[in-house]
Amino acid sequence: MRDTRSFPFGLIVDQQKIKHALLLSATNPKSIGVLISGGHGTGKSVLARSMSRIAPSHIQIIQGSEYNIHPDLEDGVDSFLLQRLHNGEQITDTEFVPTPIVQIPLGVMEDSLVGAVDLENSLETGTPIFSPGLLAKAHRGILYIDDINLLDDEVIDILIKVMSDGCVNVEREGLSVTYPCRPLIIASYNPEEGELREHLHDRFAITLSADATRLSTEERVVAVDNVIGFEGGTQQNSARAEENLRIVEVEEQALRTRVEMARMRLDKVQITTSQIQHLCEEATRAGCEGQRAEIFATEISKASAALDGRNAVNKEDLQKAVVLAILPRATLFPGDTIESGDGDNVMNAPPPPPPQGVQQILEQPPMTEDNHDQDADDTENEIEEEKQVEPDDSEREEDQSDPEPMAIPEEFFFDVAKDVHLDPSLLKVSRWTRRGRGGKRAKIFSLLRGRFVKAIFPKGKKARLAVAATLRAAAPYQKSRRKRAIGTRKEGRLVHVFKDDFRIKRMSRKAGTLVIFCVDASGSMALNRMNAAKGAAIQLLSDAYKSRDKIALITFHGDSAQVLVPPTKSMALTKNRLEAMPCGGGSPLAHSLMLAAQTALNTMKVKQDVGRVVIVLITDGRANIPLELSMDHTFTPSTDPESKDGMPS
Repeated sequence: MRDTRSFPFGLIVDQQKIKHALLLSATNPKSIGVLISGGHGTGKSVLARSMSRIAPSHIQIIQGSEYNIHPDLEDGVDSFLLQRLHNGEQITDTEFVPTPIVQIPLGVMEDSLVGAVDLENSLETGTPIFSPGLLAKAHRGILYIDDINLLDDEVIDILIKVMSDGCVNVEREGLSVTYPCRPLIIASYNPEEGELREHLHDRFAITLSADATRLSTEERVVAVDNVIGFEGGTQQNSARAEENLRIVEVEEQALRTRVEMARMRLDKVQITTSQIQHLCEEATRAGCEGQRAEIFATEISKASAALDGRNAVNKEDLQKAVVLAILPRATLFPGDTIESGDGDNVMNAPPPPPPQGVQQILEQPPMTEDNHDQDADDTENEIEEEKQVEPDDSEREEDQSDPEPMAIPEEFFFDVAKDVHLDPSLLKVSRWTRRGRGGKRAKIFSLLRGRFVKAIFPKGKKARLAVAATLRAAAPYQKSRRKRAIGTRKEGRLVHVFKDDFRIKRMSRKAGTLVIFCVDASGSMALNRMNAAKGAAIQLLSDAYKSRDKIALITFHGDSAQVLVPPTKSMALTKNRLEAMPCGGGSPLAHSLMLAAQTALNTMKVKQDVGRVVIVLITDGRANIPLELSMDHTFTPSTDPESKDGMPS
């Protein structure tokens, strides 16, 4: 039978930096959240779930509190307890409960996350009763979020607010509830499956990658033995596995005690003004945006000192804080420049590269007796080869004769450049443009298709009834309605629902993005940079395909533009058409832009799932074909003062 317990913290091989970061977050869970990135099978979830064996096993709360309120009220108070205190009620009874460990599922609804009206109890009592959500249960415990980059934008907005404010406000169905939420937040995600919003990423104090270290063969063997031994393998390994588990449990208990002692010592740890100034200087040198880097670094320094049993921050604590909090937020690295307020360079630019001849000399290996003889032999061989291939006088005369002029073809075909390097900022702007403001994707709202977002008042003829919201709206009036129904035909009804109680579902789904690539295939591009333009276009196409966006390809050369690939998700088709694209002729830029606008409008009308259109224009800007020539194949010379022989300039 498979063991359902979390995998032991001590049996996880390597990943020492992530382990230490988790211990720091367990020491100061209110301020230090940990974000772990990595590919499939790198142990992100195992590391996060193993913290349940290291964090304190129990917490003390006010007896009967559904929100895990501390007896000293030091972490905040929920609205219901606050009302009891205002009424003069004395609350002295406390109890110890297991430390809550809450995981947010991928398809979590907003009501399940923050809480909603308890339908059953509200119908029985006739008054709205609030039922806490996952965030309320996670207070003072561990909140684990797997695949955080795949959560809906509405859920991410709630998490950002919780990480910033430390509390949750719920306003719905006549209820106004506030409760604290300060858990130890651990999140993980796979960057290959989607990007993480920068607003949320910046809320985590520590961001680490599980891909940073590769296990050796010996370490992989140990990892396999640990997993088999924990799950229950063969009989001959069971005794050794049990012994290893006992040793690990003793080590975990020592770590748990160490964390509990560090939490009690944390408030006594002192950090000097000069040490804080050092962290601020490091954040400035690294070009960190905002002040979160130095704030998180200060908290990490104090947690590191408390974890080591000290009451003062030292140099090693500051170094850990810089590596964990400031370095991942750095935008400047050695060699970059930033202008200070006085105009002086904070970081010097790197020296220019040496000349080509000097560079070749520097790259040559040092001269020794062996390679000196070899170089001499190579030089003699090269001289002999030059003598053998030296042409005679008749051949020279033939070569010096003027060759016949070659006819310039109307169309060219160029291969794709393989070594095109795009500016990373261009890719970043491209992704930001496709996703929209704040990193969010556009949404399409409807009453029939999509994911249920919230209940609204009825409108329109076709809609889906929100049964739970309708009953919640009717619940507070059941007592009065039952009294009025006495002596009428409605007297036997269990639930009285009126027309004003009905609610319908508002649905939303992610709006797709159509990326239209307009590629200049004119003669000027062909003679200068067509192969590089194709390489850049393919890189942008690949980046758009990773986001599962629809792509279209429009080329323009000669007298007009044409849709080479209509809106599609086929990367292979678009790439093949782009590689075989002919080049030459004029640059009908105006016609390509008009054709792109028509393609976008037609796609948005026919396909209701396209909410954003991005046009990527790759051209040298030398437009020389007017729109009327592309549309009507006629040209009015009076519209172009520089035209010659009835043709545009």
